[in-house]
Amino acid sequence: MDITEGQPAPAFDMATDGGGRVSLAGLKGKKIVIFFYPKADTPACTNEAQDFSALADDFASAGAAVIGVSRDPVRKLDRFKAKYDLKVVLASDEPEDVTDRWGVWVQKKLYGREYMGIERATFLIDGAGVVRRVWRKVSVKGHAAEVLAAVHSL
Repeated sequence: MDITEGQPAPAFDMATDGGGRVSLAGLKGKKIVIFFYPKADTPACTNEAQDFSALADDFASAGAAVIGVSRDPVRKLDRFKAKYDLKVVLASDEPEDVTDRWGVWVQKKLYGREYMGIERATFLIDGAGVVRRVWRKVSVKGHAAEVLAAVHSL
C-alpha cells in the first residue's frame, strides 16, 4: 500500500519500549510523527533517533507525539533507548503488519544483493488522523528539523 497525503492514516497498535503500547486511536486529537527506520543501533538509524530525541521537547511543545518504528523486538528497543538516552517512543512492529500496511516494507538493493527491508520514511498525521506529509527515502541529516517545521505549519 502506498500512503499518500490527504488520506486517513492506517491504524496501528504496537508494543513500545518500557513495556507500553501506542496506537493511532490512543493518540486521537494529537499530531503524530511516525518515523520508520530499518534497524536499531545501526549508524544512520541511531543518528535519526538521536536527532528526533534532541528535538523531543520542541515536538511536545508543538503538540506532536513522535514514534520511531522498526521490526526489532521490544527488548532490543529498550537497550537502544538506554544506550543513547533516546527521548522518543520506540515501537516494535515485530508482528510485521504495520510496516506492511504503511507500505514501508520494500525490496531493497545493497552491493548487488536484493532483500526485503524497511524503507526509511516519515509520516506526519494531524489530530483528525489524516496524513498531512510524507517523506520517503529519507536522508537523515536535517530531517528531524524539517519535520518539526512541518509540524509547526499544521
